[in-house]
Amino acid sequence: MKDRDEEILLSPIVRTGKKFYLFIFFLAVLVFIGYFGWAYQLKYGLGVTGLNRPVFWGLYITNFVFFIGISHSGTLISAILRISKSEWRRAITRSAEVITVIVLYIGTFNIILDLGRPDRAWNVIKNGVFEGRIYSPLLWDVFAIATYIIASTVYLYLPLIPDIAIMRDRISKRKWFYRILSLGWNGNDKQKRRLEVAISIMAVLVIPIAVSVHTVVSWVFAMTIQPMWHSTIFGPYFVVGAIFSGIAAIIIAMAILRKVYHLEEYIKAIHFNNLGILLLVMVLLWFYFTFAEYLTTFYGNEPMEMAVFYSRLIGKYAPYFWIMVISNFIVPFIILSNKKTRTISGTVIASISVVLGMWLERFTIVVPTLVNPRLPYEQGIYIPTWVELFLMIGCFAWFILFYVIFSKLFPIVSIWEVKEGREKMLEEAGERMKDYLPGPSGGVKSKKDLMQK
Repeated sequence: MKDRDEEILLSPIVRTGKKFYLFIFFLAVLVFIGYFGWAYQLKYGLGVTGLNRPVFWGLYITNFVFFIGISHSGTLISAILRISKSEWRRAITRSAEVITVIVLYIGTFNIILDLGRPDRAWNVIKNGVFEGRIYSPLLWDVFAIATYIIASTVYLYLPLIPDIAIMRDRISKRKWFYRILSLGWNGNDKQKRRLEVAISIMAVLVIPIAVSVHTVVSWVFAMTIQPMWHSTIFGPYFVVGAIFSGIAAIIIAMAILRKVYHLEEYIKAIHFNNLGILLLVMVLLWFYFTFAEYLTTFYGNEPMEMAVFYSRLIGKYAPYFWIMVISNFIVPFIILSNKKTRTISGTVIASISVVLGMWLERFTIVVPTLVNPRLPYEQGIYIPTWVELFLMIGCFAWFILFYVIFSKLFPIVSIWEVKEGREKMLEEAGERMKDYLPGPSGGVKSKKDLMQK
């Protein structure tokens, strides 16, 4: 007898149409454009970019911080939902976890772009580890991100194993591939117990790792005395921003998957509503941190800080700043605070606005400060060149390409977790409700008591 969940959730893997190959070709062309830009930069050096002295960070570091922030979408949020036993998570966790793993690699690649040559990455490790410069936040960043990549990859892979075994048994293509990755899974009780323990341990471990990663990224800025970077709240400010952009990315990915793969039965309006409420909370938190950051700078009235402050609010970076405020606060707040507009379309529009706004936030953090340095350099200027723009296009296309390929190799909705939810959810939820309510067994009478009565 055919299983309906397996039929629906495996259909994107089994059936591939002409549109898919055309889309892959389109993305491959964009990725090639990015690689062309990189090859040009490798041949002629960083002089072909808009980077200069004192603006040594530009689009590459903006994209690095942006992608690392997006990475909080999957692993961290998925882990929190698993630990809190939120049943509505089952259909969305995998699509979120994949985002984390892919963007971590792309974010790290942007560091290599900024260094100019890949071999210079070794200098960071060599000078840090072998020459004793372990106090450098750049070195901390290397280890934090490497740890996060490993943990997130394991956390993605573990819940995939039962579904890989299903594909091994159901799909005729790539059997050898699925046989290796399934690790001999046959679904017996012993394997299930071990898997459950492993996933629980990883869910607990990845939360502090994820928080530490973006905190360390913020310290790369905050440990300097550059104007408007040397801030004690940069750690939590970056973490909040990361979760903020991460939730927005999940919502956009869910909407696309739902539409393209016809997953309306699995990714429902309730998922968008719940994530929309979470996004609304993050809108308010983001506004609170941003307001606190700018208010303290304004009252401090330190001349170098004020030069950056005014360049963002009324200077040449004001358009970026105010579009950021509109995108990160006004648009999503208006849409998400009203139940009537917190629909699937509404949450997607709010999420697109947030993703745009958070990229602009990263840009306005990185560039205006370097243009107005504390050291006695002349005021700088930064205009990205075609090389940086090509590489930025290539990075975003690379992310989408890898995501699409993953969804054609593995179920983007966890089959076994959906089945488990159907079988156990009502019973487990009922037991939890009894624990919440006052009195023995939550004051709920058993069927036997009711019959006797």
